[in-house]
Amino acid sequence: MPKQRIGIYIDSENITRNGGYAMRYGALRRFAERDGGSIVRFNSYMAMDVERGKTDREYREKVSSYHWALRDIGCKVIEKPVKWFTNDKGQPVSKANADLDLAVDLMLQSDRLDSVLLLSGDGDFLQVVRAVQNKGCQVECLAFQNFSADLQKEVDVFHQGYLVPGLVAPISNQAGTQEWGEVGSRMRGVVVNWNNEKRFGFVRYMRTISGKLWITDTRDEDSCYSNAFFHASSLPLNFDSRKLPSRDLVFEFLLQPSKSNPGEMTAEQMSLVTPQRNGRETAMIENG
Repeated sequence: MPKQRIGIYIDSENITRNGGYAMRYGALRRFAERDGGSIVRFNSYMAMDVERGKTDREYREKVSSYHWALRDIGCKVIEKPVKWFTNDKGQPVSKANADLDLAVDLMLQSDRLDSVLLLSGDGDFLQVVRAVQNKGCQVECLAFQNFSADLQKEVDVFHQGYLVPGLVAPISNQAGTQEWGEVGSRMRGVVVNWNNEKRFGFVRYMRTISGKLWITDTRDEDSCYSNAFFHASSLPLNFDSRKLPSRDLVFEFLLQPSKSNPGEMTAEQMSLVTPQRNGRETAMIENG
């Protein structure tokens, strides 16, 4: 069987503003290629303040260096000039909307792709997603925060970016010194089981990138997921446990071996990193 042809399209400004700052593009490539496919298109649409670059050497060199670093790993950088406007309050406002560029490229290039990984939470892409799907192309979406619920439901597969191993660095400033998945590392996962009477539950996390993400039963040896036990005392202070279990709430935690059950893991020092669904970002609540 020929390798699946994959296209990655990154709405960089949207992702950067909504939790994907300092995203690791190497990890993104590995995630996109997890089924053994071949990346044919790897496009990132990024803002560039041309006017500022004319006078601010540090800014110009920093942006240029970053863009060339992406090109070195095979990413095509599409620079979108920033435009400045004055709002009703007389304040300068910048805008670098690359949605149209991304949508047009995606439509034209999808004819030669089998699968698309769209990095954006913008609901404006809803129609282009449908159009690409109607061509027979699978569309996956990856986002971190403030993503459109309609877009999440429309794509074939939605990925919560915080859960992808190594895609973004730990958010919490609490202890965690090891690599993702190792004892002592800072992990992120979702609570899949919660006993409100006994005050304990289990958080599921992806321990490694695998082509079998659909095997979510951690008892299956082919599953790339694991569960970690936690007690209510590990939850963030003032967190309402009645919201559990939930797929929408992502927790960061310290992965530690169980003291009472050898071979099992526990989640400690849990922090909530997911924003509220009303579009406003929620500050991370840390366990005291």
